[in-house]
Amino acid sequence: MNVGAILLKLWSNSGFAAIISGFVSNNGWQNLVMLVIACVLLYLAIVKKFEPLLLVGIAFGCLLTNLPNAGLYHQELWDAFMDPDSPVYHSFGEIMRNGGLLDIFYIGVKTSLYPCLIFMGVGAMTDFGPLISNPKSLLLGAAA
Repeated sequence: MNVGAILLKLWSNSGFAAIISGFVSNNGWQNLVMLVIACVLLYLAIVKKFEPLLLVGIAFGCLLTNLPNAGLYHQELWDAFMDPDSPVYHSFGEIMRNGGLLDIFYIGVKTSLYPCLIFMGVGAMTDFGPLISNPKSLLLGAAA
């Protein structure tokens, strides 16, 4: 096997080649900007410890969404999902069978499941120690 051919095939299948070819066609620079933003958010969350609970999730989602050639989201599936004449109209099972990772995550967004889970998670992490030690602060909080 030719080493040059192997390296050329490796380059053509890489995300860097997808971003560079995207510059020529469309959206390559936009994906690159979003990848830089995702890395900055991860840096702020992990290294600077600036709201890590919030920023790690946002940055990771931003990173996953903008990976080139990942095939995580399929617009044609959601077009068929929203088309009343389609046989897969509002069929979450079809999305689960043929969709990618972000398609499955989008089901949670579409059904409004994730906001409920987020509020429950933040509520479960609430520290009630100060409230228990000083019960009259409950009245101040209720009045606000």
